[in-house]
Amino acid sequence: MTPETHAAWASHFTAIARAYWTPARTRELTGGKALQILPGEAPLLLRALGLLHRDASMPPPQVRKYLQINHMVRLLEPDLARLHARHPVVRLVDAGCGRSYLTLLLAWCARHRGDRLEVIGVDRNRDVIAECERRTAIAELSDLVTYQATTLDALAVTGIHGVVALHACDTATCDAIASSVACGAELIAVAPCCQAELARGWTALAERGAAGAFAPIWQAPHLRRELAAHVTDAMRTLLLRAAGYDVTAMQFIAAEHSAKNTLLRAVRGSATSRADYDALVAATGGVGLGLADRLASA
Repeated sequence: MTPETHAAWASHFTAIARAYWTPARTRELTGGKALQILPGEAPLLLRALGLLHRDASMPPPQVRKYLQINHMVRLLEPDLARLHARHPVVRLVDAGCGRSYLTLLLAWCARHRGDRLEVIGVDRNRDVIAECERRTAIAELSDLVTYQATTLDALAVTGIHGVVALHACDTATCDAIASSVACGAELIAVAPCCQAELARGWTALAERGAAGAFAPIWQAPHLRRELAAHVTDAMRTLLLRAAGYDVTAMQFIAAEHSAKNTLLRAVRGSATSRADYDALVAATGGVGLGLADRLASA
């Protein structure tokens, strides 16, 4: 699409969206809540993210996603405001950016607040990066957002102030945490997904008939899988605190939207002892996370 063609399309679609999203329709969508991203104000962004159809309507499945992303932005807003107060330009990395939902949301919000922000989306899949770049062009945010098809460890960027990772699977969340700590990020916000590392260790304990107070958990596949995810997040929290961060674990979307709804939000602060992590590992069978060794050697 040429710049002229895009400009004509953008003007046309924006007019359609503003006509469609009357105050009454907007109130019905938001439930009367003061959301930051409204379809009548951000039609190009929401179209780029696949949340608005060609006629600017938003069907129910997209409404759920729309409400999720608004809630995520609201949770991160206070921490981002503190970063902007300390730095002329805030540099954020979206680790495992996927289809760039959070990448573009953060950039759009910064632009409309008048904050100076650079967002770098990172994903190993080059096809995913190409799709992200297409979406970014549609949303007219290419001046704020860049992408790299690489791993976070190999990222050719310095001076990173914050790292976010939304639904990074299994140990990819630990990768994001380790790299964030190594680069001195002031803000780390991760929403883990599909956590299996600890469950694999507990499975090995069950298979060799290990004894212990936690054995009933190891021996029940469902309990082992479900509880391992929560204990993994507890271990990550303790390791981040030992690395010098104040950490809050919270629900960031309702459980009916996704079972993977825990957000770990870490802000650089004072370090605590790693004794609490070691005690939790000992209490649950002696199986820890590879993240512990990575942070210890950092």
